[in-house]
Parts: sequence; structure tokens; C-alpha cells
Amino acid sequence: MKRVQVSPPMMPDEHLPFTREVRQLFYMISYQDVILFILSKANQKVYGTFKARLLPYGMTPMQGLVLHALYEEEDLSAGELGRRLALDSATLSGVLDRMSEAGWIVKSTVREDRRVLSIKLSDKSQKLRDEFIQETEKLNRKVLSVFNT
Repeated sequence: MKRVQVSPPMMPDEHLPFTREVRQLFYMISYQDVILFILSKANQKVYGTFKARLLPYGMTPMQGLVLHALYEEEDLSAGELGRRLALDSATLSGVLDRMSEAGWIVKSTVREDRRVLSIKLSDKSQKLRDEFIQETEKLNRKVLSVFNT
């Protein structure tokens, strides 16, 4: 862990009666060691890796997640899909619109309740299923390989 150290003339003398809290002001954790920063940088790298690998398919990492959710269970409602992926309806709506326009999914209303939008895989998505899953597994192994030391 990196510590930011104040130059020696400003540091409290060990023999002076400073409290522990005052001494800690002179030795602060670096922002680079804050877990929020570390996870943010990791997220950027993983997202960039997935983005580059999905570019040939013409899709974003979020669209890839939608496909994987539908590969696990097809014919989900948009609401259920949003819950599973922890996405609000406005974000998911745009993602689904772009996926539908690109031919990855088929959207339709449910006959019993026209307010419910059903999401199914298109023929294009079904044909690329094995290739897409294998590519994602390869990416997962690549990203997780840094932890295998």
C-alpha cells in the first residue's frame, strides 16, 4: 500500500504528545489504493477488452449481456430482463431498440397484456449462439488470468 508522506520538517516528532489521529494526518492513504479507484480502473479495462472483442459483431458490452441473459432463458419480459441485469427501464429500452434494429432480438407485445414487452432471440442470435458464448468464455478466461498466479 502506498502512503503519502509529508516532508520530514513538517512531520510531528515521535516524542511530542500528538494523538494518533493527528499523526495519521501526516500519513494518508494514496487515492490509488482506495478500493473505489482500483475497481473503477479494473472496470474500465474489462469494459474496453469486451468492447474491442464485440466490435466485429457490431454490439456493445451491454448488448452482449442482454444476449447472454436471453441465451440462459429466452422470451423474457423487458421488465424481467431489466431486473436480472440491474438496468433501469430507460437504459434498457434504448439498448433493446438498437438490438432490435440490428437484428439481434425480436420484440413483441404480450397478447394478454399489451403493456408487457416480450424479448426473444432472432435467428441471427440463435445462429451465432455457440460462437458468441465461446468468445465470451475466452474473454472471461483472459480477464481472470491475472488472478492466477
